Amino acid sequence: METYTLETVGADLVYDVRGPLPSSDGRPPLFMIGQPMDATGFRALASRFPERTVVTYDPRGLGRSTRKDGRVDHTPLVQADDVHAVIEALGAGPVEMFASSGGAVTALAVVARYPADVTTLVAHEPPLITLTPDGPAAVRARAGVLDAYEKRGWGAGMAAFVAMTSWEGEFTDAYFTRPEADPAAFGMPTEDDGSRDDPLLSDRSWAVSGYRPDVDAIGAAPTRVVIAVGEESENVLTGRTSVAAAELLGRRVTVFPSHHGGFLDGEFGYPGKPDEFADRLRQVLDGAS
Repeated sequence: METYTLETVGADLVYDVRGPLPSSDGRPPLFMIGQPMDATGFRALASRFPERTVVTYDPRGLGRSTRKDGRVDHTPLVQADDVHAVIEALGAGPVEMFASSGGAVTALAVVARYPADVTTLVAHEPPLITLTPDGPAAVRARAGVLDAYEKRGWGAGMAAFVAMTSWEGEFTDAYFTRPEADPAAFGMPTEDDGSRDDPLLSDRSWAVSGYRPDVDAIGAAPTRVVIAVGEESENVLTGRTSVAAAELLGRRVTVFPSHHGGFLDGEFGYPGKPDEFADRLRQVLDGAS
């Protein structure tokens, strides 16, 4: 693996390349992106594609990539520009892309903004909460996570986030009148360290979850766009957002093994099924539905 730093006006972007450029098999590089997850989250999945040249990167302000724009918010269009810059720096033509969570939102912006950059996009569980039938209630639930975080710190915020993302079905009065999530019940700290800059729990990434894809631009792009959903996510928030995103784009979701982090091993907590996930991704990239 070789690591590079691309200096742009707004950020120094660090990215990793596993394998040769141009690729030895003649296929486009496989670019994996997330948000707020950085490149470390793709170690398990990348290792299961030894036959491919795999590229991962840290979004600006996350992991090893530093910002120079004086901002702390995360927006899909800015990140799309960054991904485009890295693809250009690779000098290997368009890429295939697997994009997870907020990275899937960025990837949809890339396809709309730079349609020649990506041949196939597999967008796994984009958290586009405003697209769901209960969008206003989902926005209210998101605000509840911020409120818990602002009032009581990281543990309380993360407990509220887990409660929100694991809730099954639409956000009804039953959700909003339930007891507050107890961080201790999730094995999370109850003390407050005073920090309020977490990209997941603060409002710094609200532009990601509130993004609305440019349907016309994506439809006009030559990119094959696949919206993927984990088999365990069917009725929880990111499963519902995946279905809503697919319907918006005139597609049906493609089912993958496991859950929202189904490509992860045990390194980051609740493990997925990385072997099965990689097999499914390989099939989809090869044209399977």
